[in-house]
Amino acid sequence: MERKDFLKGLGLIGLGTAALPIINACNSDDDNNDNNVPNGMGSETCDSATTPSETEGPYPTHSPNSLVISDIRSDRQGIDLTVHIDVANTSGTAVAGALVDIWHCDKDGNYSEYSGFTSAHFLRGRQATGNNGRATFLTKFPGWYNGRSTHIHVHIYNASGQSLLVTQIAYPEGAESVVATVNASPENGYTKGMTGYTYNAADGVFSNSYQCETCTISGSIAEGYVQQSTIIVNA
Repeated sequence: MERKDFLKGLGLIGLGTAALPIINACNSDDDNNDNNVPNGMGSETCDSATTPSETEGPYPTHSPNSLVISDIRSDRQGIDLTVHIDVANTSGTAVAGALVDIWHCDKDGNYSEYSGFTSAHFLRGRQATGNNGRATFLTKFPGWYNGRSTHIHVHIYNASGQSLLVTQIAYPEGAESVVATVNASPENGYTKGMTGYTYNAADGVFSNSYQCETCTISGSIAEGYVQQSTIIVNA
């Protein structure tokens, strides 16, 4: 599996057509520091040209062209989550018209279109980036399942449909992180807690690059959460 380091841009909400800045550093959120990572993996620098390529996984969307929607919640329960994905090229310029597919599991770790949900299409969608390079989705905060940390799958194409990158988004972790807070809210349907959870540093996909793929996130259970990631592609 290709493991390139991720250039992570911060503070990009509200940008217009200006070039997206390239920041050669990973997320320094307190919830993602060494003290909160179970195996003590240290921080990395993110100085490669593009975001790391990751496995598409066993549950890709069958027909993404049929799911051009921004509100992908469908009938799923859980805490509302707004996902902003900013696509830029290696020069830091926003990529307009890119096709962005995302998909992820529900609060119980289930994916639509597979297993017992073959006729459902929840938590999957496609959007084209605007002039500012941004695609936005409204979804539910992902749950987790054995062997994987909390994550969202992303596949980016150019406007002609040529694949540019398959990657995944990780989340800050730690006692005060959103991941811990959400999973401690059974009243919202998250009943697993954190017992048996696989942290980013032990995740077979993220283990050597998660600090360069981690989103920034803010908000609350009551008002919902908002996350942002900048994904760098060759375009």
